[in-house]
Amino acid sequence: MDHQDFVSPQGRRLAYRFSAPKTGLTYVWLSGFKSDMTGTKVTVLEDWAKAQGHGFLAFDYSGHGVSGGDFEEGTISAWREDALAAIEGLTSGALVLVGSSMGGWMALLSALALKPRVAAMVLIAPAPDFTQKLMWPEFSAEQQTEIMEQGRTLRPSDYGDPYPITRDLIEDGKQWALLDAPIGLTCPIRILQGMQDSDVPWQHAFKLVDALTSEDLVFSLIKDGDHRLSRDHDIARLVATCGELADLVG
Repeated sequence: MDHQDFVSPQGRRLAYRFSAPKTGLTYVWLSGFKSDMTGTKVTVLEDWAKAQGHGFLAFDYSGHGVSGGDFEEGTISAWREDALAAIEGLTSGALVLVGSSMGGWMALLSALALKPRVAAMVLIAPAPDFTQKLMWPEFSAEQQTEIMEQGRTLRPSDYGDPYPITRDLIEDGKQWALLDAPIGLTCPIRILQGMQDSDVPWQHAFKLVDALTSEDLVFSLIKDGDHRLSRDHDIARLVATCGELADLVG
């Protein structure tokens, strides 16, 4: 899939796809941990946005997809910088941020930094604070010791080879924790969450509902839905949700 590259203010080469808006809205896709901009959800949403005349931006964080950098050197701070560099450097005007899994955390952090520009948000199985609240407790005592003393451990994956989790990733994530205090975002927010999600339990996503101050917030719990929510009808629901927000804020 064709993409372009730009160099962020931090000197990272980031790959992206962008189409300018004909309406007033640009949709920004924020991928999950170890995910990239080639997934089915993002490409279907991109086609929809273009057909509706909306702008669209997708990009790969450093160490992900076809961007430069080493995944093992990544942190929440670095990926937040990547997100803000892409959004601020490549878009203008009103935004709808669409974040999947870790991308939900990135969307929230980006929205807090760019608050006046963010018209609405769609969060799919959002995973704020996942390094500390989801990932760390899953590790055995031996793995936790390995991370703290040797700086990394290998985590098994359902989707491929084991991958490294570093002490830097875990410790850096603490400073960006959101769920333990009110999150001051008032724009319309829609959350899509599978009840059968084994990576981000629906209870975790529901804590986000409590923390967000927005009154215009709808939490949709899909009883038979998994973490990816990438079945045809799941993606149709995502597109419909994005369309509803375009009607609301466009």
